[in-house]
Amino acid sequence: MRAIGTVLVVVVALLHVYILWLEMFTWTTPRVRTIFGTTREFAEASRVLAANQGLYNGFLAAGLLWGAFSGDFALKVFFLVCVSVAGLYGAATANRRILFVQTVPAVVALVAVLLGG
Repeated sequence: MRAIGTVLVVVVALLHVYILWLEMFTWTTPRVRTIFGTTREFAEASRVLAANQGLYNGFLAAGLLWGAFSGDFALKVFFLVCVSVAGLYGAATANRRILFVQTVPAVVALVAVLLGG
């Protein structure tokens, strides 16, 4: 179960690297505007804010990868809880879909890590 937990931590980290890419580098493209449901005007106006948000997602990914590759149980748990809380907040304040995209994978990984010890 420990290996499954670690693999799931890496999957959550890669998801956050992808979110970083979307928010930092492709925020104003038509495809990303469709994904996030934004207009061209909003995307342009919020470009810097989105890049900042993407950077935070990158920090979450870095922490998750650090925990996964160091094997540090506490790091994995800490960063998965951070992702879960961020996802809950995002789902409550921005878009309910975040619950399924961000929170559920983090909670599944967290359960696997906790069961694996």
